[in-house]
Amino acid sequence: MFSGESYVPTLNRGLRVFFSQFVRASLTRPRLAAFFAATVVRQLRSAQVRAKWAREQLHVPPIVIFSVTDRCNLHCKGCFAQAIRTEPTDELSASDISRIIGESVELGVSFVIVAGGEPLMRPEILDIVGSFPRTIFLLVTNGLLLGAPLVARLRRQPNTIPVLSIEGNEPETDARRGQGVHERLRARMSELKQAGIFFSLSLTVNRANFDTVTDLQFIDDAIDSGCGFFLFLEYTPVREGTESWVITEEQRMRMGEIVKDLRSRYRAVFIAVPWDEEDVGGCLAAGRGFVHISADGKLEACPLAPFSDRSLTSVSFREALGSPLLRLLRDSHEQFDDTSGGCSLWKERERITALAKKSSALEAR
Repeated sequence: MFSGESYVPTLNRGLRVFFSQFVRASLTRPRLAAFFAATVVRQLRSAQVRAKWAREQLHVPPIVIFSVTDRCNLHCKGCFAQAIRTEPTDELSASDISRIIGESVELGVSFVIVAGGEPLMRPEILDIVGSFPRTIFLLVTNGLLLGAPLVARLRRQPNTIPVLSIEGNEPETDARRGQGVHERLRARMSELKQAGIFFSLSLTVNRANFDTVTDLQFIDDAIDSGCGFFLFLEYTPVREGTESWVITEEQRMRMGEIVKDLRSRYRAVFIAVPWDEEDVGGCLAAGRGFVHISADGKLEACPLAPFSDRSLTSVSFREALGSPLLRLLRDSHEQFDDTSGGCSLWKERERITALAKKSSALEAR
């Protein structure tokens, strides 16, 4: 194990617990529970593969966040992706996406988060992830493109878990995402439930919706609607003018206890970021726990840190993981271990820019 990687066993245990919770949350659906139970076993094998590579001085993260497109059918207020990715890019081809995923799985990546933009702007993505039936994919989507044909496809594809982005009830959701979006999302949730599909809700927690998304009535209603997995993400103010959206210190202190209480009350899965990162010493970006792949193939520390010195259009995933920039960020982790709120890498973007320049200088030698 490399110096500074004492957190890895804790992270691996956390991943096993995470997928064990999926088994518990799906006990009323035996076939799905059996699939998730097999996934727990595969997590052990993936951890062993990563350990093998670590002995060869290659650090492989267990999670990949893959933004397959920057395009989106919505223009949500405060969207970090539209604020950061302002220029159009040449998207990776379907074959390149498939190649990269295959290389990452071979290296021991445990699961892939498929993001965007709106990933279903590329409908071929379900064919791609369906070709890796033993790998879990979390498909982060606004849900509006999940028509009947895709729902039927997901029913046959249990390795692909839809993660629907929602802001709370109708007032909060429509205020950020557009008039009528909440109603359409509720319809998608109903269709997913009727089809027996395990799905998640992604809740960006801000000052205004905090009480709504943590309210037991909201959680009860969501579970009754079929949700088995809740992902709480603290809002990071990337767009100017949204600083007042940041949760208060009192709300931040309460969130950890709220999630513990929810886990004790319900069989559903509850994950809260950055709160759950505290157990492994803070931010998991830069390969400590995950890396990000941009729509044009750049390997980055995080979706909120669009700095890269490796492109997967020219090197393999294995070669890209040798990135000097990622190594510098991991070696400088103590500078980015602030879990007091928001994205620590975004807060320190000027310092990361300096590290990117340092990485380029090292490469030039």
